Amino acid sequence: MGSVLRSIMHAWLTYLLVAINFAVFGYELYLSGGPTVSIYALLKLAQVNVLVTEYGEWWRLFTAMFVHVSWIHIAMNMFFLIYLGSQLELLVGRWRYLLVYVVAGLFGNVLTLGMMGPMTISAGASGAIFGIAGALLTIDGVLKRNMQVALANAFFLFLVNSWMPHVNWVAHLGGLLAGLALGYPYGQYVKRRIMRMDYWELEGY
Repeated sequence: MGSVLRSIMHAWLTYLLVAINFAVFGYELYLSGGPTVSIYALLKLAQVNVLVTEYGEWWRLFTAMFVHVSWIHIAMNMFFLIYLGSQLELLVGRWRYLLVYVVAGLFGNVLTLGMMGPMTISAGASGAIFGIAGALLTIDGVLKRNMQVALANAFFLFLVNSWMPHVNWVAHLGGLLAGLALGYPYGQYVKRRIMRMDYWELEGY
């Protein structure tokens, strides 16, 4: 628990991402003219597949990972972003962490574009957060030499959080796969460093 609290205190990039998400949500409410997000706001900012493919609005693949459809949606996502993101930020460093967030979010949205219908409207940081979770799982799996357990946990995480209606399971899957792929080489890098440290200690002995 102490390590979790320490990571939260030092993870300023995670809090910056949370602030950006809330700022975008505030702009959504401004566009909606009320306390709830309107379809107008989503059409302006979220990923609308037909607007991406037919009108070339590719920027939506990026902005969609900061757009949320309700207070509950953003509250749940930001809770998990703080809890998981702060740990990954402290573990891999800010630039690698940001890479995981952006690549996982984009990959989930690109997969949504390819696998779901043209009238699909998608929004949320879930793909990026699943990427963070995937990176944490695969790094842990590499270091503990138990990738089977890491992949099983990733599969369980995906099932538990993707069965509900109106949930974009495709974005979840894409983000998770991207996180697993990005976390693996970093886990190998850390393992090699640990092995070299052990070697130096043996040499000194």
